[in-house]
Amino acid sequence: MGFDFEFDLLRELTETSGVPGYEDRVRDVVKRELAERTDEVRTDAMGNVVGTVHGAADPDYEVAVAAHMDEIGFMVKHVTDGGFLKLDALGGWDARVLRAQRVRVHAEDGDLAGVIGSVPPHTLTEEERERDDSVDGVVVDLGMGSEDVEAAVSVGDLVTMEQSTVELGDCVTGKALDDRVCLFAMLEAAARVEEPDVTVRFCATVQEEVGLRGATALGVDVDPDLAVALDVTVASDVPGVDEDKQVTELGEGAAIKLKDSSVITTPKVHRRLRAVAEEEGIDHQLEVLPSGGTDTAGFQNTNGAKPVGAISVPTRYLHTVTETANGDDIAATVDLLTAFLGSETGEHDYSL
Repeated sequence: MGFDFEFDLLRELTETSGVPGYEDRVRDVVKRELAERTDEVRTDAMGNVVGTVHGAADPDYEVAVAAHMDEIGFMVKHVTDGGFLKLDALGGWDARVLRAQRVRVHAEDGDLAGVIGSVPPHTLTEEERERDDSVDGVVVDLGMGSEDVEAAVSVGDLVTMEQSTVELGDCVTGKALDDRVCLFAMLEAAARVEEPDVTVRFCATVQEEVGLRGATALGVDVDPDLAVALDVTVASDVPGVDEDKQVTELGEGAAIKLKDSSVITTPKVHRRLRAVAEEEGIDHQLEVLPSGGTDTAGFQNTNGAKPVGAISVPTRYLHTVTETANGDDIAATVDLLTAFLGSETGEHDYSL
């Protein structure tokens, strides 16, 4: 099919591991890319990465753009006598999707392939069939004897899902599009924005999936005059879901966030995002997300009241290994962010 963006980089970002607090591998990719696209790059004690493009006209006015690096995953909490791994969740999993999935265990001496066990339905009782799935009930099978497992794996080792990222019709599907597709959009915008009037700080944050922790800390250090966060949002535009619960629709463009459960975006900011999209002919839709938080909230009041906005990539099947986003929506997100940053002069009044 082909897309109007660098699919290979998106695939690398999504397939690279990085759970909350241990974003090392994906952070290396982000640092490499930001070094090529910004004037300077730095990290902080939590592992957030900031690439700065200095403003040509008003360098003292700062806009922060944020997208989080971490993906939901697990930490090994116990190794059973039989050599199976019990897990503690890092982020919000829907345990129904975990049965019989392949995983990768990141042990000290290297990665190990594993599968999440699933009991054949032939042997289940009626009570077992009706029992709700939970992460606490998940076990990972490494296909090794118990002594070998105990020698190779320790409590505290990390576990991520094993999945490739592929084209699916007009879409991209794989693991960790939340939020690597937005990291990708941010990096693409960083490459396209040339000599902005204001200073732009492109922020790749950590630990969003466990409470917006990286962005909250970064909001103190960066202290922007304006912040725009990027994240995926719900697109439940599939059979069986009422239209008012679908939130967004694939193929209808970038989503401009009005609210989620963590933030109400600044009206003047989301109105200007809409105005830029209309002026540039960029497909867009409005997002009202009933539950779920984003890094937007991490910047809104951490270092005093700040104007904030957010752009979202509509995504089906969130927090699974088959997260799916439309290629045109991804391109529209890049276009809108680039146009918005290019039009920011530091003179827009976002006060209420």
